[in-house]
Amino acid sequence: MKEIPEEAIKAIKEANKLVVLTGAGISAESGVPTFRGKNGLWKRFRPEELATPTAFKKDPKLVWEWYNWRRGLIAPIEPNEAHRLIAEMEKLYPEFIVITQNIDGLHKKAGSKKVIELHGNIWRVKCTKCKFKEENRQVPLKELPPKCPKCQSLLRPDVVWFGEPLDKEVLEEAIFHSETCDLMLVIGTSAVVQPAASLPLIAKNKGAKVIEVNPEITPISAIVDWSLRLKAVEFAQKLREHLFS
Repeated sequence: MKEIPEEAIKAIKEANKLVVLTGAGISAESGVPTFRGKNGLWKRFRPEELATPTAFKKDPKLVWEWYNWRRGLIAPIEPNEAHRLIAEMEKLYPEFIVITQNIDGLHKKAGSKKVIELHGNIWRVKCTKCKFKEENRQVPLKELPPKCPKCQSLLRPDVVWFGEPLDKEVLEEAIFHSETCDLMLVIGTSAVVQPAASLPLIAKNKGAKVIEVNPEITPISAIVDWSLRLKAVEFAQKLREHLFS
């Protein structure tokens, strides 16, 4: 379906609490690499080999070199039309939340204020020993691996690695908003990675309408109210005409 149905536009306009769930597809249109698949190699390593607690314990410098490289690629990238429209939509609703699987920080860069980052943020670092945490946008990092200014222990990226659970409070907040929204937009997510993939099902089971925006069919395409075969930017351009014209 290439156009946005009138009923879907009506649901978007009339929503009181709108939740937007985004995945890698929205950032890919800004040029953010997925770091997975056939082109996801760095110095012969796959992300699954580097983004793990075991890899960090074994060779923190190597893991940080990879993140240093990734941060360098992401730093100049700007939010696209979809990121910007989502930020503008925040002002239109009594309640509006962005839940993202992306760690690139582009939603906040676009101006979104209410963002739940399920998998963390590549621009934050946290101490492996104490509770120190801060935003760090040094590109490249001056010290590899970086040390905690409080206790001199190693800092790590504040992201969720393979084999790690999501932060309990972050996940609970995402589930709460999924349970209490009346409309969820699912944009650019494969609906495969759990537990994010369950959030549209939670919203649907609680009575919300769900609109999927993805050029490919996904595991949730058959159960949502509208599944639109559109890329994120294309959808944003079409939706803008209805919301702000």
